[in-house]
Amino acid sequence: MIKIAPSILAADFLHLERDVMLVNDHADLLHFDVMDGCLVPNLSFGFPVMEAVAKVATIPLDVHLMIINPDKYIERFAKAGASLISFHLEAADEAGKDVREYISLAKSCGVKAGVAIDPDVPVERLFPYIEDVDFFLIMSVFAGFGGQKFIEESIGRIAALRKEMERVGIVKDIEVDGGVSGANAKALADAGATMLVAGSSVFKAEDPAAAIAGMKL
Repeated sequence: MIKIAPSILAADFLHLERDVMLVNDHADLLHFDVMDGCLVPNLSFGFPVMEAVAKVATIPLDVHLMIINPDKYIERFAKAGASLISFHLEAADEAGKDVREYISLAKSCGVKAGVAIDPDVPVERLFPYIEDVDFFLIMSVFAGFGGQKFIEESIGRIAALRKEMERVGIVKDIEVDGGVSGANAKALADAGATMLVAGSSVFKAEDPAAAIAGMKL
């Protein structure tokens, strides 16, 4: 069954504990979009929010680092309670670092390591890391803002990554983030996605629990 990871970026921060408890009861992961205003044109939140949420979360915390130099922060996010940490391939490019260095660091901290890419990065650039990672994160909008329209071409990118995994005989999880809803969840799953990040479509729904259930297959 596909896993749903509601993003607390879209939650009600005046009632954050309530929203976390709802996710505990109905979803599989709790997604944190961490932005630094450098790699992406926005700021979100950091350790204090995550540490507070970790005290009441009963499901794994999935941290998406949209930041420059993620290697400076991976260990601290792991200690703050993360179970999965993904970083952008573009961040490694920016720093002139080998992606595998970041992957190894995350794994050494006891978390699952993921590599993320924006829609303008060729999906083929992920192929060399299939053996190394625990999961990939395909952005289906451009990283940095919530509430964007889903980019339909993302479905083909997911299918291409899944096909390459099957060709080499090493199948890893594929997470999708951006514009995910009940309207496209089945198409994403059919293409090979195994984890769906959903923000506005969950927390802005009249019935968030029903929205989550509608994306599970």
